[in-house]
Amino acid sequence: MLLLPLTHTLSQAQFNSTHHLLKSTSARSAARFRRQLSLPLSPGSDYTLSFSLGHQVQPITLYMDTGSDLVWLPCAPFKCILCEGKPNASPPANITRSIAVSCKSLACSAAHNLAPSSDLCAMARCPLESIETSECANFKCPPFYYAYGDGSLVARLYRDSLSLSSLSLRNFTFGCAHTALAEPTGVAGFGRGLLSFPAQLATLSPQLGNRFSYCLVSHSFDSERVQKSSPLILGRYEEREKEKISGGGMVEFAYTPMLENPKHPYFYLVSLIGISVGKKNIPAPEILQRVNRRGDGGVVVDSGTTFTMLPEAFYNSVVDEFDRRVGRVNQRARKIEEKTGLAPCYYLNAVAEVPAMTLRFAGGNSSVVLPRKNYFYEFLDGSDETKEKKRVGCLMLMNGGDERELSGGPGATLGNYQQQGFEVVYDLIEKRVGFAKRHCASLWDRLNRDKN
Repeated sequence: MLLLPLTHTLSQAQFNSTHHLLKSTSARSAARFRRQLSLPLSPGSDYTLSFSLGHQVQPITLYMDTGSDLVWLPCAPFKCILCEGKPNASPPANITRSIAVSCKSLACSAAHNLAPSSDLCAMARCPLESIETSECANFKCPPFYYAYGDGSLVARLYRDSLSLSSLSLRNFTFGCAHTALAEPTGVAGFGRGLLSFPAQLATLSPQLGNRFSYCLVSHSFDSERVQKSSPLILGRYEEREKEKISGGGMVEFAYTPMLENPKHPYFYLVSLIGISVGKKNIPAPEILQRVNRRGDGGVVVDSGTTFTMLPEAFYNSVVDEFDRRVGRVNQRARKIEEKTGLAPCYYLNAVAEVPAMTLRFAGGNSSVVLPRKNYFYEFLDGSDETKEKKRVGCLMLMNGGDERELSGGPGATLGNYQQQGFEVVYDLIEKRVGFAKRHCASLWDRLNRDKN
């Protein structure tokens, strides 16, 4: 087992109001989901991971992203187009001692959408007679283009040693970008793919790479809680399946099978059967329960999108039931909805009764009961002229648009805000995703003690 810290970028960001924070976060979630088409998800800007690479003096800090399958970083000299106002997690790397990947390698083919090595070596200007005799090993893999939902880059592949805590990986393959569009910070892709972080780790250490999990500390955008490290766990640790917790109870994982999608093989897709609001079960549409022949459907479990996005009709059904329960005793806060991009929002009475919410995934015993703070955000609003602060609450799910317009990818996204306070495990051998309620800060402390 290898334990690493994930750092929330909000601990380094400044927002001038709660409205500004929520509006920025909701807009980014919507853009990441709606622009994905058949591309990997835009790299999330919520959680970062740091490691050492080759002879770099400073650690490399990248966004940790389960929605894409490439590890890449900015390299000097680095030019980023349309990156004004976007933070740079670490300075561009100097890779003068790293080794360029050959045009004949499987990694090169993977970066070029499985193009044959003969084509790639021809692009690298290997002579025809050498291509025919398979003697192009000294020719470099050509540059490749990699696009996200709202950004892109051109990179070359290199190999170097990578150090993670106590582990050192030789010949780790990564993309080195000198030019990017709207992507100033690199990404550690944890998706399903040959070049992803877990896949490369699995070739060197199967017990570490074939199973990983994270446990995102519950923060509700609180500046102190957001600074706590969230554990990223590579491999198994003792008593993962059932673990004693305070009070003498047992923590159990609710597992749901991964859906296969040959058109988008890098996504961790699962089947959502429905959502319960209180005792009312709302069935999910077909597009969330299975993947069709075109490669559309399923729910992607994503570390890089903040809020959960649902197809419009299904979202409206969930909201209608929620509003029927909450709206009858609390006034709707329309101005807050305009300022935050979230809905519905309410001015709350002294005691706000909010119905329980349960995500019902495919598989036996696969229901996940969300803590109230994972789907209903409460804060004090003092933006009106009276200067009297009012208690406000907003539902933290978002409308992903008409499902008929969602062709080319997942039908919904399970965002990291709804994953707070759960250990989410990706089991690549059994091909399943699991959820277990945790106190993530305590889990970080305990695993650190056990490690030492």
